[in-house]
Amino acid sequence: MSHYLGLGPEKAARTVPSAEDILQDAQNFSLVLGGPLFQLLRRAHMADDALELVRLRVLVISLVAWLPLLVLAALDGHLLGNRVAVPFLLDLEVHIRFLVAVPLLIIAELVVHRRLRPIARAFLDRKIIPEACVTRFDEAVRSAFRLRNSVAAELLLIALVYGVGILVVWRQYSALQTTATWYAAPAPGGLTLTLAGFWYAYVSVPLFQFLLIRWYFRLFIWTRFLWQVSHIELSLVAAHPDRVGGLGFLANTVYAFTTLLVAHGAMLAAQFANRIFFAGAALTEFKAETGAMVLFLLCLIFGPLLVFAPQLAQAKRTGLSEYGALAQRYVREFDAKWLRDGAPAGEALVGSGDIQSLADLANSFDVVRTMRIAPVTKDAVVRLAAAVLVPIVPLALTMMSLEDLLKRLFGLVF
Repeated sequence: MSHYLGLGPEKAARTVPSAEDILQDAQNFSLVLGGPLFQLLRRAHMADDALELVRLRVLVISLVAWLPLLVLAALDGHLLGNRVAVPFLLDLEVHIRFLVAVPLLIIAELVVHRRLRPIARAFLDRKIIPEACVTRFDEAVRSAFRLRNSVAAELLLIALVYGVGILVVWRQYSALQTTATWYAAPAPGGLTLTLAGFWYAYVSVPLFQFLLIRWYFRLFIWTRFLWQVSHIELSLVAAHPDRVGGLGFLANTVYAFTTLLVAHGAMLAAQFANRIFFAGAALTEFKAETGAMVLFLLCLIFGPLLVFAPQLAQAKRTGLSEYGALAQRYVREFDAKWLRDGAPAGEALVGSGDIQSLADLANSFDVVRTMRIAPVTKDAVVRLAAAVLVPIVPLALTMMSLEDLLKRLFGLVF
């Protein structure tokens, strides 16, 4: 079990896995149940082998990021008043980021763990992986484990956060450069941080950025795993009623990331809120940014499923050819039997199963004809786009009354 949780070193070499080992690997598949941070949380009794204790993690991590800022801003005299243009208590971005987005990023771990855990086993149970390729599939699962548990990978993420996220992105693009705030004041050489600003810049923001970029790393692991699986010659059935060759169970995996997308929407709303209230911007000015973020996130979530497109397209072409040939043979025999006097003497048309069989064959051919080349549905795209936009909706109150907003929302729904 320690190998799945990232609690021990991987063996440099191992014998050919048994069927029991392969099933256990698939049963323990998880994008989040491992890695140095997970080990640290387990040792601190803030997580267990099933990622429970989520409330404790949310409380502790959020307070580590936010509570010192409150105390230090009070010591600086920047809680609420006229000494700075952006006092701490009125800085919606910092409150939404650490009291809404961070908890959502933590909760998303449990949601993704529970929703994606059965996926690897489903490939085996549904016989999508041919018997000859089961060992190769197991190696893809184990490769995902190794990357997820990598100490070097998380150390690199930390270096990226401090080397790029703080010194470049936050200081140059995220922090307010021309306005005195509770965390910094503009100066000729750049920003001069306050006491609260040091904790904000070197603890709170890096913690938030690490949690965020760690999610992108996990999405990379997910994409890489699916890419490796897609390079196995899968046993797809073109006439499968899910219209994606039997991979329909993958279509629902995107809903596992709904909480993650809501967190991104909250972050976006937080940035817009500060620019609306402190820079005089209007919500309509952010259409391009909102659209770009929604498109980016949809590509991030649905993109991994597109790796199966080549095999699904090939399965569809093969299915159309094979079922087309079968249909041609059947309709010729049907025509010869019932329209060319080929039926045995005395056989009645009424009650014959030939017509029903013809209809069933037509239905099967229609399933193949309408087969999709990716396990992606329009309903999923709409729902996940809405998940990003929901946190931004309250900002519409800066442009209209609550009554008008509700009327427009109900008008869109009904």
